Amino acid sequence: MVSVAGIISAVAAVGGVGLFVGLFLGIAAIKFKVEVNEKEEAVLEALPGNNCGGCGFPGCSGLAAAIAKGEAPVNACPVGGEPVGKVIAEIMGVEAQESTRMTAFVKCQGDCDKITLDYDYTGIEDCRMLSFVPNGGAKSCNYGCLGYGSCVQVCPFDAIHVVNGVAVVDREACKACGKCVEICPKHLISLIPYDASFAVACSSKDKGPVTMKDCKVGCIGCQLCKKNCPAEAVEIEEFHAAIDYEKCQGCGVCAEKCPRKSIVALKA
Repeated sequence: MVSVAGIISAVAAVGGVGLFVGLFLGIAAIKFKVEVNEKEEAVLEALPGNNCGGCGFPGCSGLAAAIAKGEAPVNACPVGGEPVGKVIAEIMGVEAQESTRMTAFVKCQGDCDKITLDYDYTGIEDCRMLSFVPNGGAKSCNYGCLGYGSCVQVCPFDAIHVVNGVAVVDREACKACGKCVEICPKHLISLIPYDASFAVACSSKDKGPVTMKDCKVGCIGCQLCKKNCPAEAVEIEEFHAAIDYEKCQGCGVCAEKCPRKSIVALKA
């Protein structure tokens, strides 16, 4: 028969252990307490939560911590853009900075109807893998879009699709996170101002005669766009044109003069 004293002793022992564990956990909680930055929490709440990394930080929490410490601007989130930047500026007690909306642009329009092929490719449909095959892909132009959609796979906003062998960006859906820019093995995708009126849709570094043979719309570096631009906003870099958007006035003279139609209008 169990004695009352035995029961009391057992209860006391269990209670003592519980008290010890409780005290230990309490002390540990105080010693290892992580201070919560209220502004950081508020900034994190204001961010869209896509964790795309387009800001250059490891996810939204990383950006929130950097903004709270003053290590990143309040408008650093490319997805949230200016509206989110204003909210975060209010949280941080600073003046909202103006930001330029950006969008991805694929510098190639050499689709299946405009490009020549060196051979028929059958294999893994991944641009990163295809860039290792002979000549960097089946297309004669070694600088053109491979068209197997590595960029499509990484876009978290469904803003880029392959159309007739070339990646095309949906400017309205694009949040300029930069994932497509990073993954393109041909380095064809760049971020340009959303308000840009024209863009050079070619990245070929080949000389004119080679480009003319390989692609119907490739830039041949003829310099007509540069010579006729009233704002001096066009330069020729490695045999293809490049637009300086800080100087560009959107007049469209470059596109009109281009004999290869390599410069395209971005607005209807």
